[in-house]
Amino acid sequence: MTYCVGLLLKAGMVLLSDTRTNAGLDNIATYRKMFTFEEPGERVITIMTAGSLSVSQTTLSRLRDAIRATDSDGETSIMKAPTMLKVAEIVGNMLASVRMDVEEKLHSMRQSASASMIVAGQRRGGNPRMFLIYPEGNFIEATDDTPFLQIGEHKYGKPILDRVVNMETSLEDAQKAVLLSMDSTLRSNLSVGMPLDLQVIARDACEVTMSRRIEAGDADFRAMSEAWSVALRDGFQQISL
Repeated sequence: MTYCVGLLLKAGMVLLSDTRTNAGLDNIATYRKMFTFEEPGERVITIMTAGSLSVSQTTLSRLRDAIRATDSDGETSIMKAPTMLKVAEIVGNMLASVRMDVEEKLHSMRQSASASMIVAGQRRGGNPRMFLIYPEGNFIEATDDTPFLQIGEHKYGKPILDRVVNMETSLEDAQKAVLLSMDSTLRSNLSVGMPLDLQVIARDACEVTMSRRIEAGDADFRAMSEAWSVALRDGFQQISL
């Protein structure tokens, strides 16, 4: 399983993903789920993935092939697409195509495979934008009313985002919000696991402005988790019926 979350704010974007891939009770592996395509100062695109590893890896490989192709253009390459909306369309079409190819091969086994993605980025001259791409290739976009998107095991980490995040949230507070959202998910679902990949893209930088891998046992993350637990217990005790 997976948990990935992205926040779209006036100050920029904050992205966080776990790295656990669970293929069975006795086969737990770690795979990166956050991938960045960058031409500093011109455009930056980050894709986070959840679902079938086969589908997501194949989709990303084909997107990279399209970027490197000698005949690539704004219709095929996410690094040449004229808008972030077009980037979302390219990723969605590729994801849907790969999913159909994989499911056709699995059809005789009566199995299916799918994946979803969060695509976030900004090109020079455009606004930061963030999209959730569904397995079928269609997508929705983060807005002022809902400035965050989640994929994977999202239900445990959603309440804190609903309560504290809005478009005015600072990048510093946004990092704290996504990390506490992940902490709640880690505590409630063993199929989500460390290490974590955290990324910040400041508005109009058109490049990654901060990237950090948080390993299991990270002292700062542990201290934040413990402080949050204490704050919740204290708040609970102070509430009267």
